[in-house]
Amino acid sequence: MNLANKLTFLRIFMIPIFLIILLTNWIPDPNKRIFALVIFALASLTDMLDGYIARSRNMITTLGKFLDPLADKLLVTAALISLVELRDLSAWVVIVILSREFIITGFRLVAASEGIVISASWWGKIKTITQMFMIMLILLNISGIEILENILIWLAVIFTVISGVDYIVKNKSVLKEN
Repeated sequence: MNLANKLTFLRIFMIPIFLIILLTNWIPDPNKRIFALVIFALASLTDMLDGYIARSRNMITTLGKFLDPLADKLLVTAALISLVELRDLSAWVVIVILSREFIITGFRLVAASEGIVISASWWGKIKTITQMFMIMLILLNISGIEILENILIWLAVIFTVISGVDYIVKNKSVLKEN
């Protein structure tokens, strides 16, 4: 178990903590969003850090290739569904984002069955960063910045769709019948 994989496991471990803080009454309302935001931001930072460590120290493993994107999807999905429950985010946004994730995950599985590895693209990285910033801004729940929130929501949706189309177009040979 190398350091990069430990950071990925830490990110997964932080998800239930984030959910407990945000969705229960264990912490009083004025502070729960700030604590949840801190946990989410730290978990998001581990995403960048584990990838950097794995690449720079040649610690890329099969386990890491599996767990890192899974941890990202679990973190973002947990946050998005929580924001819908709290009525801070429209369900259609979450449906678009999750649909893309299911489509691309299935697409990657088909590619993997053919021995093709589909690496993360820049569009995918921009999508993830935009989604994480959107979630953090919504968690802040500051009145008067609704326009900025809406801009980030739309950017997250747009980059989500663009990255999904980009993966499919660049790897369309995966879908061709033999």
